[in-house]
Amino acid sequence: MRLYQQLVLFMLAATVLPLAAVGFLLLSRAEAELAARIDAEQRSQASATAEAVGTSLMEVVDALARSAELFDWQTATDAETAGGLRLLYGQSPAVSAVLKLDAQGRPVGTPVFRAQALDGHPAFQADGLERLVHSVPVQPLRGGGKGQAALGTAYVHGDDGRAAVAVVVKLAEGEGAPYALAEVVFTPLETVLQRRAAGGLGRIDLVDEDRRVLASSEPARRMTVLAPELTAHLVTPTAPLPDAVRSFRVESPARRVSVARVPQGLRFDVVVEVDEATALAPVSAMRRTVLLSIGATFIVLLGIGALFTRRLNRRLADVVEGAEAYGRGELDKRVTVRGQDELSELATTFNRMGAELESARARLMRWNDDLRTRVDEATTDLKAAQAQLLEAQKLAAVGQLGAGVAHEINNPLAGILGNVQLLMLDRGASDPDLGTLQKIEQSAKRCKEITQNLLRFSQQRERAELRPVDLNAVVRDALSLTEHQTRSEGITLVTELKQGLGRVRADPGHLSQVVLALLSNARTAMLKTPVKRLTLRTGERDGRAFFEVEDTGKGISPDIRPRIFEPFFTTKDVWSNVGLGLSVVWRVVTEAQGTIDVRSEAGQGACFTVTVPKA
Repeated sequence: MRLYQQLVLFMLAATVLPLAAVGFLLLSRAEAELAARIDAEQRSQASATAEAVGTSLMEVVDALARSAELFDWQTATDAETAGGLRLLYGQSPAVSAVLKLDAQGRPVGTPVFRAQALDGHPAFQADGLERLVHSVPVQPLRGGGKGQAALGTAYVHGDDGRAAVAVVVKLAEGEGAPYALAEVVFTPLETVLQRRAAGGLGRIDLVDEDRRVLASSEPARRMTVLAPELTAHLVTPTAPLPDAVRSFRVESPARRVSVARVPQGLRFDVVVEVDEATALAPVSAMRRTVLLSIGATFIVLLGIGALFTRRLNRRLADVVEGAEAYGRGELDKRVTVRGQDELSELATTFNRMGAELESARARLMRWNDDLRTRVDEATTDLKAAQAQLLEAQKLAAVGQLGAGVAHEINNPLAGILGNVQLLMLDRGASDPDLGTLQKIEQSAKRCKEITQNLLRFSQQRERAELRPVDLNAVVRDALSLTEHQTRSEGITLVTELKQGLGRVRADPGHLSQVVLALLSNARTAMLKTPVKRLTLRTGERDGRAFFEVEDTGKGISPDIRPRIFEPFFTTKDVWSNVGLGLSVVWRVVTEAQGTIDVRSEAGQGACFTVTVPKA
């Protein structure tokens, strides 16, 4: 990722994102507070409007009842009755028609109504009289006194769609008293609703128990039915509201609604409805302002970051150029130092590093010359070691060849030995050929013993297998492989094997190799000495068994004695012997948890003592 991109992400994480998070958190809180305030005002508006509507309707009903009590309806003439009806008619502009009913609720006389309605609608029609008569029952007032009033159900004018409600007033005492029936329209109430909706809290509707809009701040909604999503949240028409005011929220589109029941026992509800987007428009405007501010801030930060990183990249390019020069080996390259900031310190450190690298290269060249000299010397030593390794490989090949020869010789030897023994069975003690056959048998057994020792010497394992073995037997077996050659070289062989020595814990094959190696080295050391005597002895000391190989050879000088156990180190004049090196001898003895000591002086021979633990 480029530095400019990292800087942009840093500025976004350090400034823009926290600013946006805090801004939107504050906006969310402001929106919640505004919504709560709108709900509270809406509930207050619904409650006040319901109170005003109930008061307006009851004022009309009370005015009709008081006027009816002032007139004697039972003794009045027809002209006086018509005048009394006109008195009732004039009590309120909301009264659109008045007529008289008998005790059974049948119309009596001519109704009183305006020839032309105040709002320009047609006058009261005959079908309207029929709806008015059947809209309110008179039975509840039969037991009451004069001036008792009751409201009927709401209905709709078929000619103009206006909603109205009937009011019945009892005109005299007793069950046979007549009634006055007045039609009260809801059109004047729309003025009250419009005035209260002018505060910007949305639409206000007056609905009946069938959820029909009787009056509205928007006259076009008159006598429509509330939307299903609103009706689903309202209580049933016959049940009272659980609280004085009830608020809820609906979707599609999002709206906030408050419902208040009209008091005075009237079966009407006031519904205040406001569009949520309109109500929360200030918060939305603030959110857009915050987004624009964040965007503008981000653009400004990008511009400043671009200028800063451009200047920074130019200075870093100088450092990169210097590093590439160092990569090409141009250690005399230096970076220009500008300013007093961290990049200046980096350039100074870079130049110091270049000077140190240049000095180090000079030292390295000198060391390279010294190393070349030492490598030449080591190469010479390595070539000598390789020559010794080749001889060691030849020794391994000789061992494999000896094993093969021993296997091949054993078979005919077994046949010779068996036939000789059969021939001896057929000869008596006086037979002249018996002595010859016995010599043949002894020679065959001697050859078989030599091949068996050769097989044991060649069959070596990579890992030592320590077990109880007879030390004297191992020494004798190893000596049998080299005894003839030793005596043929004019060497006097002396063996001093302690009887009853017991067993030691060692690998017999590896231990045989140790004996043969020491014998071979001793023979080689006595090639040019006048006195040639080789002594091989075994014994016991401090609870451990040992064997010694002592010769009268040229000995070992003190200056090279510490190196005799190093790999491929030799004191032989010509490195042609097939014996094992002392480094291998030391390793085999150490694996058997033994020790090897040497006593020697130049020209006085040498004595190697190998000590191994007893079994």
